[in-house]
Amino acid sequence: MSALPRAPSAKNAPERQAMPDDQLMLAYAQGDAAAFDVLYARHEGGLFRFVKRLLGARLVAQADEVFQDTWVRIISARDSFSPQGATWRTWAFTIAHNLAMDRLRVSGREVTLDAHPNDDSEPVPTLDRGVRGAVDAAAHPSAEELAFWRAAGRRLLACLDELPAEQRAAFLLHHEDGLTVEALAASLEIGFETVRSRLRYGLQKLRGCMERYLSVLEQRA
Repeated sequence: MSALPRAPSAKNAPERQAMPDDQLMLAYAQGDAAAFDVLYARHEGGLFRFVKRLLGARLVAQADEVFQDTWVRIISARDSFSPQGATWRTWAFTIAHNLAMDRLRVSGREVTLDAHPNDDSEPVPTLDRGVRGAVDAAAHPSAEELAFWRAAGRRLLACLDELPAEQRAAFLLHHEDGLTVEALAASLEIGFETVRSRLRYGLQKLRGCMERYLSVLEQRA
């Protein structure tokens, strides 16, 4: 991942480190370049991982370019950012999402799967007993357990790559970036039930793809 070229700025003061994202963006819009440095350092890793996973293995070589394009868009839009709308993080990840989806559309890889009828009463399922985060349960994992979690992690990334792009994006924004279904619908400008559907069918496919590892976890529970 290449560092984004930025103008030199003063050393970040402790008070900047404690500022919320929205305030940092407003300070940057008013000419505080160091505020942007804090924002970039705070979200560089998460934003790049999101872009890389959303693009998938086939377009991974374009992740760095999309990542940098995202920050260029953020810089260009600094004067129009309003904390009265979405949070800065949601706003920034939505920019990254739109740029990545544009690349997927151009590549012909995007597959649309919107809401199915008569499914509005079901809650959105989760992987609460699955591989995500379960490694935290073992404070001192053995070598065998570490090998299991590494293999499960690799498998999860491969399973994510097999999802249709829209389902993968919904999963990443909801489960990794923490956006609610309502926030997803608003930021992506799509229907609430469409978001629920993408999450539901994406998670069903992930469960099937991760069945081998999930069955091991269920036996241990």
